[in-house]
Amino acid sequence: MKNMIKDAAILLVITLFSGLILGMVYEITKEPIALAEEKAAKEAYAEVFPSAEEFQEQEVISTENESWNTEWEEAGFDGVDIDNALAALDGNGNVLGYVLTVTSHEGYGGDITFTMGIGLDGLLNGISILSISETAGLGMKAEDVLKPQFAGKNVPSFTYTKTGAVSEGQIDAISGATITTNAVTTAVNGGLYYFQSQLGGGGNETE
Repeated sequence: MKNMIKDAAILLVITLFSGLILGMVYEITKEPIALAEEKAAKEAYAEVFPSAEEFQEQEVISTENESWNTEWEEAGFDGVDIDNALAALDGNGNVLGYVLTVTSHEGYGGDITFTMGIGLDGLLNGISILSISETAGLGMKAEDVLKPQFAGKNVPSFTYTKTGAVSEGQIDAISGATITTNAVTTAVNGGLYYFQSQLGGGGNETE
């Protein structure tokens, strides 16, 4: 019995000490991590909207809003979140378009988060991937294969194909990574839908 109490006390001390160390490490590292994430986000904003002089945060409608949540799900975007929205401004404060941060929860290896820049006319400047954990050699090709295909397109939505894109609104899928392709394409479409329905739309051309 005494040995059991002794062992339990030792275990308690070890647990408390480990928790204290982890807490100290967290406090030391959280600020550098936050600064690094902020820096990466700002670089991504500039990448997808290089003509903007500054970015102004906008209120994002929450999926807790029942009517919007219903509309969002019916549009097929229940696996997509709009994390934030920023107005892209020129040097005089005029709105040039918007930058959205979008997360897909439908990636093969987990969440995929990226920014996308959209001009007032609906032109998608491009996307910049912030985080992705897909299969090495397959889904991780999203940066090289998918990302360039979205740049400079003005369409209401995208589809993907395995047989070669034949229109501006089609994206060539990553070979062997259909889930990743679908996740990114659907999330981009979610961003476009949010832009069109909540941020003033844009004169998208038809495919």
